[in-house]
Amino acid sequence: MKSRFAPSPTGYLHVGGARTALFAWLWARKEQGQFILRIEDTDRERSTQASVDAILDGMKWLGLDHDEGPYYQTDRFDRYTIVIQQLLEEDKAYYCECSQERLQTLRDELMAKGEKAKYDGHCQHKNLTAGVVRFRNPVEGNVVFSDLVKGEISVHNKELDDLIIARSDGTPTYNLTVVVDDHDMEIDCVIRGDDHINNTPRQINLYEALGWDLPTFAHLPMILGGDGARLSKRHGAVSVMAYRDAGFLPEALLNYLVRLGWSHGDQEVFSIDEMIRLFDLKDVNKAPGSFNQDKLLWLNQEYIKTADMTHLIEQIDWHLNNQVIDVSNGPDVTRVIDALRERSKTLVEMAESMKMFYQDFDRFDEKSASKQFKPAAEPIIKALIDHYSQLEDWSSTAIHDIVKTVCDEQGVGFGKVGQPFRLALSGTGNAGSIDVVAELVGKERTLARLKLALDYIAQHSN
Repeated sequence: MKSRFAPSPTGYLHVGGARTALFAWLWARKEQGQFILRIEDTDRERSTQASVDAILDGMKWLGLDHDEGPYYQTDRFDRYTIVIQQLLEEDKAYYCECSQERLQTLRDELMAKGEKAKYDGHCQHKNLTAGVVRFRNPVEGNVVFSDLVKGEISVHNKELDDLIIARSDGTPTYNLTVVVDDHDMEIDCVIRGDDHINNTPRQINLYEALGWDLPTFAHLPMILGGDGARLSKRHGAVSVMAYRDAGFLPEALLNYLVRLGWSHGDQEVFSIDEMIRLFDLKDVNKAPGSFNQDKLLWLNQEYIKTADMTHLIEQIDWHLNNQVIDVSNGPDVTRVIDALRERSKTLVEMAESMKMFYQDFDRFDEKSASKQFKPAAEPIIKALIDHYSQLEDWSSTAIHDIVKTVCDEQGVGFGKVGQPFRLALSGTGNAGSIDVVAELVGKERTLARLKLALDYIAQHSN
């Protein structure tokens, strides 16, 4: 059993395309079949190598491995030419010389009458030998197929016109190439977005004209933004790799995408193995899914909390390099990640928080400092410095005990000690448990940062 993902390399891998790839991949894996990757690059003007690379990088990052490919349609032009010639010889296709001006006039006239704009077959019987090549679509009967998502669909052939299958320069068009490729690659199930559903009756007619067996079809509903419009850049990031760059785990994005249009009871979190075991196209919703960034963010945080440490280190390494953070000069990175994972919504946020363990700083967040480093904090910080200077057991327990001691000595609550201490440690005030953070930062750096806080108070006390 075979499925495929066949993107056009005219841009990045869109999250909608990634959802289609995921469903096709899951179907193949559940059926213990083959997943094919095909690059549909016949649009030479818009197709770029950069887009090909972006698609391949996105698929690799998501872990959607392919068993065959990537195949490139531009490598198969000879095959398409053979099929086009066969259709011409069997009088199932013909040349057309209609100008763009005539076609536009025809469209305008039909639309003015309230009729569907379609080609009128003007060149059907001219026996031309040059021009574009049109498929001679049947005029009688219905095209009927059972879509695995949409159910039974019936379209009368009168609604279809003679589509162009080759341009005047001989290059094939989408509807021809996709039929030839899916047949030659023995695709059993064509899983794609429902923006292609109008092409399906045309492609079925091509299959039948060529005497080829039909695959099954499954057309997935589109993904909408929160406002009900088709998902686009104005709703946030739509590129798969933009989510990598924003600090999302690939499995979190996959989990979110699988729930956009598919469900299994009330379950929200799925491992990859569970997705494969439970996935069924009959459970795909017919209605469009709505992309919710907040829901994805929540899911990502849940994955960060529970991710395997080795995997988490591998994923955050890119972000550490991107922020120029050298983890060799400081505490064990696994301990730091463990200290931060409960509070981190993204890997970008986690990497940013990791700076305090590996990089020194000479200034504090001004808004936080003006609030926490007031003259009343001076004796508290001095007391912390005095006690920590004498502390030999630099452990989170001992560090915590000293915080309690200073609270008692100064006659203040925990917040009066903990908040300025947290800001002194982190520079931003964004830190987890201060005793754990201080242990990992180390005695020398902790004392230096507390003294820097004293300097700030002295400079701003007048």
